Amino acid sequence: MRALVIYCHPVGDSFNAAIRDLVLDKLRNAGAEYRLIDLYADGFQPVLSADELAGYVDSPANRTPVAAHCAAVAWCDALIFVYPTWWYGLPAMLKGWLDRVLLPDLAFLMPDAENADIRPGLQQITRLGVFTTCGASWWLMQWVGAPGKRTLFRGLGVLLHPGAKKVFAAHYLMDRSTDASRAKHLARVADRMDQFLGGTQPALSHPKTKATP
Repeated sequence: MRALVIYCHPVGDSFNAAIRDLVLDKLRNAGAEYRLIDLYADGFQPVLSADELAGYVDSPANRTPVAAHCAAVAWCDALIFVYPTWWYGLPAMLKGWLDRVLLPDLAFLMPDAENADIRPGLQQITRLGVFTTCGASWWLMQWVGAPGKRTLFRGLGVLLHPGAKKVFAAHYLMDRSTDASRAKHLARVADRMDQFLGGTQPALSHPKTKATP
């Protein structure tokens, strides 16, 4: 397994950092190869510039501004996100990473004369993990529609291997959390990571529509 962990939180000693450390420990103990991208610590620039937008479909030149990130995505066969949910969705930093890094001919293929819609480009990724914290309750998140989770599980998920294993864990009502609730959530994350790491991965196929890394 080659796991890419995308971590997004501005505070060094946050509860999200504890979740990140648990995820990394699980990967390490399982003997998995892994890479960590810490968006805030790395000073990632999340804003898609006018020049990048103008060259958005110009592959492979479109990868140049974020070449290392694109290479990490092409390298991995498992993808994990650890982040806080703000305003029911992804932090701007993480959304900007999706905007700038998950590019045409890497994450997906653009429509063309023979294909009316985009096609998946990340079918080498067979596992997706999403770990987050939410100030809102579970009920409120469902009523709003959980846009952050939907972006990753559905929007990104459709670009992955069609049989990709997906795991999710969220600590709701985070602003009212206690030592006990945080410990319970870490146990839940550990359980989800065991599910993530266990079993066999789907057989990889190489359809003509798969993007070249």
